Amino acid sequence: MRIVLAIESGSRAWGFASPNSDFDVRFIYARPADWYLAVDLEERRDVIEYEITDDIDLNGWDIRKALRLFWKSNPAFVEWIQSPIKYIEAGGFAAGARDLLPHLYSQESGIYHYRSMAKSNYRGYLRGDMVPLKKYFYVLRPLLSVRWIERYGSAAPIEFDKLLHLIDGQTQLLADIGDLLIRKREAPEMGLAKPVASINSFIEDELERLESINPQRTQKSEPVPRLNALFHATLREEVFRRLKFHNS
Repeated sequence: MRIVLAIESGSRAWGFASPNSDFDVRFIYARPADWYLAVDLEERRDVIEYEITDDIDLNGWDIRKALRLFWKSNPAFVEWIQSPIKYIEAGGFAAGARDLLPHLYSQESGIYHYRSMAKSNYRGYLRGDMVPLKKYFYVLRPLLSVRWIERYGSAAPIEFDKLLHLIDGQTQLLADIGDLLIRKREAPEMGLAKPVASINSFIEDELERLESINPQRTQKSEPVPRLNALFHATLREEVFRRLKFHNS
C-alpha cells in the first residue's frame, strides 16, 4: 500500500498540546488498483491500526473508505485534510480533497457534530465543584467551530487560535481562556480546579442557544462523480509510478 496523506490530528494540531501529549497520527493509504477489483471487496479490511507505542497513536483508513466518509461530511476526515501538521502528502489526493471540501461539506452535519461533542464533554466533565481544566478546550473548540460554520458557511479550521476572534469583545472570557491556554501548553497535566466562571457561563449560554436552532440542510453539487474522479486519479498515480520505476 502507498500512503497518500499522513497528518497530526489531536491536540498538537489543534494548538493546545501539553508537553507530554500523545502524537495522534492519522493516515490515508491506497492499495494497487487491482485490489479494489474484487468480489469480496466489502469484506476486506479497510483500516490499519496499531497499539499506542512511545506516545504515538497511529492508525489509518483506506482511500475508498475515506472518500465514502467524506461523502457524508465525516468530521474526522474533514479535520484530517485541514491539519496544519503534515508528515506525508504524496501525489494529488490531499489537495484534491481540500478543493472538494467547499462543494461537499454539510453545514448541518458539522453543527450537529460539534454541538453534540460540546454537550457531552460539558455534561461529563465540567459541572462539578472541581473540574479537569483541560476539558474546557474539548468544549470550547467545538462551540467556536459551530460559530464559524454559522458565520462563514464553511468547515471550521482545526487550529484553536483561528477561532478565538469569534468571541472578540468578551474581555474577561478571552483573558481566562488565554490563561488556560498558557497553562495547558506548559504543564504536563493541568489537574482539577474550581470551575472558571466566565467560561462556564459562556458554555451554558451557547449550549442553550444551540438547543433552539435547527440547522438548514445545504444543497451541494452531486458529490459522487467528483469523489470517483479523485479516487481514480489517485490510483492512476500508482500505475504511472510503477511504470516509471519499471522503465528506469
